[in-house]
Amino acid sequence: MKHQELLSGLIRLHVLHHAVEGEIYGQWMIEELRRHGYRLSPGTLYPMLHAMERKGYLASREARQGRSVRRLYRATALGRRALGEAKRKARELLEEILPPSERGEAGR
Repeated sequence: MKHQELLSGLIRLHVLHHAVEGEIYGQWMIEELRRHGYRLSPGTLYPMLHAMERKGYLASREARQGRSVRRLYRATALGRRALGEAKRKARELLEEILPPSERGEAGR
C-alpha cells in the first residue's frame, strides 16, 4: 500500500468507526476497506485488530457459525472516546488543509 505509514492511522479510525456502530469481523472489514480503496491482507488487518484490542480500543468475542468460529470485535468505552477525539482533530485538520470549496461538512 502506498504511503502505508500515513494511511495506517486512517485505517484504524475506519475500523474503530465501524466497531462503534456494531460488531465487526476481519473479513468484512477487509472488504469494507477495499470499497474505500484500501487493500489490506489478513496478515496486515488481524495484527492491527489484535493490537487495538490490547490497547483497549476494541473488545472481542468468539461466535460459532456452523463449523467455524468467528471473532467479533466491538469498540470499548475507550475506543468510543478515542474516536470522538479523532473526529474533532480530523475536522480541525481538514479545515486547515482543504480550501473552503472542498471542505463540505468539515467547514461547518
